[in-house]
Amino acid sequence: MTTLDKSTPPTARTAPAATPADRSVRRELGVANVFSHGFLLLWGALTVLPLVWMFLSSFKSNGEILADPWGLPGELRFDNWVRAWTDAHIGRYFVNSLVVVAGSVSLTMLMGATAAYVFARYEFRGKQVVYYLFVGGLMFPVFLALVPLFFVVRNAGVLNTWTGLILVYAAYSLPFTVFFLTAFFRTLPTSIAEAALVDGCGHFRLFFRVMLPMARPGLISVAIFNFLSHWNQFLLPQVLMQGDESKWVLAQGLFALSVSQGYAGDYARLFAGLSIAVLPVLAVYVAFQRQVQSGLTAGQLK
Repeated sequence: MTTLDKSTPPTARTAPAATPADRSVRRELGVANVFSHGFLLLWGALTVLPLVWMFLSSFKSNGEILADPWGLPGELRFDNWVRAWTDAHIGRYFVNSLVVVAGSVSLTMLMGATAAYVFARYEFRGKQVVYYLFVGGLMFPVFLALVPLFFVVRNAGVLNTWTGLILVYAAYSLPFTVFFLTAFFRTLPTSIAEAALVDGCGHFRLFFRVMLPMARPGLISVAIFNFLSHWNQFLLPQVLMQGDESKWVLAQGLFALSVSQGYAGDYARLFAGLSIAVLPVLAVYVAFQRQVQSGLTAGQLK
């Protein structure tokens, strides 16, 4: 009868020896991890370094920018930011963008969440046709619609107005919003909605008091994506917001500043204006990065 050596740990006695195939797989996984981490580091450097260079340049003088573009500023010249905010009217364009983006994101989320909830929870004739019409907007490039869109907005009497810009922003954000939130609402438990209906809750109250709070991670994620898209939009305001400079949004103001300061040689004010435009985007990302990650993975974890 065979006896086991009690001095040897059980794991050591039962662990199988690594085969050449196992060692080869581990070696390949190690190489893949090194490659992926190296690629992520390279991508991070390509993303962060231009931002750091832009912020540092915003505190330099024009002479320092031309003489030593990669060096550190001799002193922090906050007057560049003040001149960009006041003299270049970046402050006015900044406020205009806040008004337009706040209105467009609010309208997009209200309409998109309502439509997505109906598509996810109710059955009616022609549901799939209407849903695919919404989703089909994702494949329609904005460049093809600029000319007819200009005439539609002009005939509606909202050309060169914030109202027209808000409506157009919302219309072009609805396909993505409906597509994303429809899939998110389908992951929510139906038992809670059924219990609320049994307790006498109407469909209107069910949506606003029960389903929307449950869908908060998805709503925050989509709202952030829409905010970034609307804030960085340049082509639509350039076509639909002409003439009165006092109503321009930040993208138009930065474009005009880049042209004028490029000829004037005041690059410090140009970098300061660009930094002011980037700050809200960075602030939103830093503040809500966890919510974005949880919203994108909530459906998978479900």
